[in-house]
Amino acid sequence: MGAVYFYHLTRSPLEATLPMLLGKALGAGWRVAVRGTDAERLDWLDEKLWLGDGFLPHGRAGGEFDADQPVLLTTEASAPNAASCVMAVDGAVVAPEEVAPLDRVCILFDGNEGDAVEAARDQWRTLTGAGCAAQYWSQEGGSWAKKAESEGS
Repeated sequence: MGAVYFYHLTRSPLEATLPMLLGKALGAGWRVAVRGTDAERLDWLDEKLWLGDGFLPHGRAGGEFDADQPVLLTTEASAPNAASCVMAVDGAVVAPEEVAPLDRVCILFDGNEGDAVEAARDQWRTLTGAGCAAQYWSQEGGSWAKKAESEGS
């Protein structure tokens, strides 16, 4: 049964936090779908991931080798890379029924944007209300700290 981890970004931007989380997911042996809402924004993230420190194998959805990608950036709800982890960015929605078959769902949101915080709160209420286990992580104190948890049903 999967769990949802909410990451409230207040000190590090998405392009710094996402590679760290992707590295941990790949280290756990998971395939990842990074779900966004805007193709141009995912193109920007794709470039940032290629230019970052270290090698992070990934691709953009729509290519010939999507099924082979350990990390696939997509705007679609279903990823052809058999992802066991979904990382939702920029307000991408994850439905409660998606959580159970996954190892992990990560929802990353910018704490400096009021709309993003409100959307994350809505996602928390929806997912925990449906019985999904969830954790809320914040970096307000400088390092990541778990601030809330819901055990789910």
